[in-house]
Amino acid sequence: MAITNMLIRDGTSADADAMLALLPRLAAFDIPAHRKAEHLWSGDAALLRRWLAGDAAQCLVQVAVVNDTVVGVTLTSLRPDLLSHEPSAHLEVIVVSAEAEGSGAGKALLRAAEQNAREHGAQAMTLHVISSNERARAIYEHCGYQNEMLRYIKLL
Repeated sequence: MAITNMLIRDGTSADADAMLALLPRLAAFDIPAHRKAEHLWSGDAALLRRWLAGDAAQCLVQVAVVNDTVVGVTLTSLRPDLLSHEPSAHLEVIVVSAEAEGSGAGKALLRAAEQNAREHGAQAMTLHVISSNERARAIYEHCGYQNEMLRYIKLL
């Protein structure tokens, strides 16, 4: 998809179906064998539904729109930093459609989410990414994100 007229705006309830339909793409990479794809996005879908119902005031939702079609979404939670407890934001979701992949829509959404969080008082933005999602990791690092913590898991 050649994106020439992309608009990034706040998400609305009218975007609900389109936003929810994009979430399974959060598992569109080589996920760890012990994980189920839906586990990578079902919690995000629940949070988005809470926001749509007006029960997640700490969340900021933005969409990328091309020709009246939602091609991407971010969901950011405003919350204290895990360690410093300073005002912060956590990028819960960033996803673009298959057609918009590689078009710059994801980076534009990321910049918009950062600006939106900054305007709401956040001093930093955190995010989680599965270690095998090398494409996403490269994008985040290119955009100035640094690996700060590692999470280990052992199946019992």
